[in-house]
Amino acid sequence: MAPVRRAGLLAVKYAVALVFCLAAALVVAAVGVLTGLALFGTGPLVMPSGMTITSAETLGRIGLMVLYATVSLSGLGAIALFVSTLTDVPVGAMAAAVVLTIVAQILGALPQLEWLHPWLFTHHWMGFADLLRSPLLWDSFRENALLQAGYVAVFGALAYGRFTTKDVLS
Repeated sequence: MAPVRRAGLLAVKYAVALVFCLAAALVVAAVGVLTGLALFGTGPLVMPSGMTITSAETLGRIGLMVLYATVSLSGLGAIALFVSTLTDVPVGAMAAAVVLTIVAQILGALPQLEWLHPWLFTHHWMGFADLLRSPLLWDSFRENALLQAGYVAVFGALAYGRFTTKDVLS
């Protein structure tokens, strides 16, 4: 057995979660592209604005949407990483992440809590639609990245603080 620094273990655990988020987004995009090709064939894509773009540009925008989805899930990954330091049951951390996502979506749908919406980690998740506009709108991407970076910083620090002081002998 080789000793492993706790901070390194935590960083690798989070990196694996991000790779999984990227892989999941890539799989969804690939299935969507393949299904679209099977049903509609190739050719230019008509944007919601009525403008058409080439197949190559379409693939580029799909790639941007994959990155957007990965960035969107980075905050949730940090929250789940923190929760995983609070429990010895791996399924508990997964279930907590799912429940927190559902709660955040419900809170985001309540107009009475409009003041809270910009702070919810799910607030910008549907902003990938800005990548389908002509010209591209980067505001949502930037705002989402900043929000998720805040969640990663806060919950990453909480996970580090908890994990480095946790008794792991059991």
